[in-house]
Amino acid sequence: MKFVLKLLKLSPKWTLAFKVLPFVAVIIILKFVIHYFEAEFLSLSSLFTAVVSANIFLIGFLISGVLVDYKESEKIPGDMAACIETMADECAILHKSKNSPAAHKCLAHLLDFNNSLIDWFYKKERTATILDKISAFNEYFIDFEPQTQANFIVRLKQEQNLIRKMVYRVHTIRETSFLGSGYAIVELITAVLVIGLVFIQIDPYYESIFFVAFVSFILIYMIYFIKDLDNPFGYHFEDNYVEDVSLKPLLDLRHRVKKMLVDANEKGR
Repeated sequence: MKFVLKLLKLSPKWTLAFKVLPFVAVIIILKFVIHYFEAEFLSLSSLFTAVVSANIFLIGFLISGVLVDYKESEKIPGDMAACIETMADECAILHKSKNSPAAHKCLAHLLDFNNSLIDWFYKKERTATILDKISAFNEYFIDFEPQTQANFIVRLKQEQNLIRKMVYRVHTIRETSFLGSGYAIVELITAVLVIGLVFIQIDPYYESIFFVAFVSFILIYMIYFIKDLDNPFGYHFEDNYVEDVSLKPLLDLRHRVKKMLVDANEKGR
């Protein structure tokens, strides 16, 4: 057991496989019991293999659907960090050139917003709170009007709008499931196939054990894989076994914005 835990710690990619193994073990035990009592009343036919192929096709269809959202989601934390850092740069420039108190306050708000955004990804903050903090930038933009050109504020508004769009996009991705009826039919067919494999007579017996274990493992593994992949922002799930989208851009940005704020504080002294 210690070896397994050590292996999972060193290589998290095997976590999902180890989660599926107990299900496969139960299926093999059931197969052994059914064989022992000679209760195998089904025979392997081309119709059964066709159902297996159809289920694999459905699984492939679901994977292709969730991968689109996953690939799009990979860009979101980096794009958010770029928008926030652009706004921070503009505020730092304004504070440096005009010694603007509003720019200093906006930098502090950007740091607080970045921290709240990270908490929001872990579902420690509500979406409504994040949207309110995005709208709160408007107060600083009003203060900037007498101090700078209109193009400066337009650039900030564009970055604000992009952040708001990405927040809505993340909220939609993690709160909705891709084609729930598709999941249902795949789960139903997989359950029927596994039950069928248990009652199918395949000679020699050791070959039947291999095929039952292999097919069951693949089908159950793919169902769990798709469900976890469907939410690339599942940081708040303790049993999330698929790699989530990295938040490193936002985590690194926190230190850079903090440095900008420290520099602004030193200049204001």
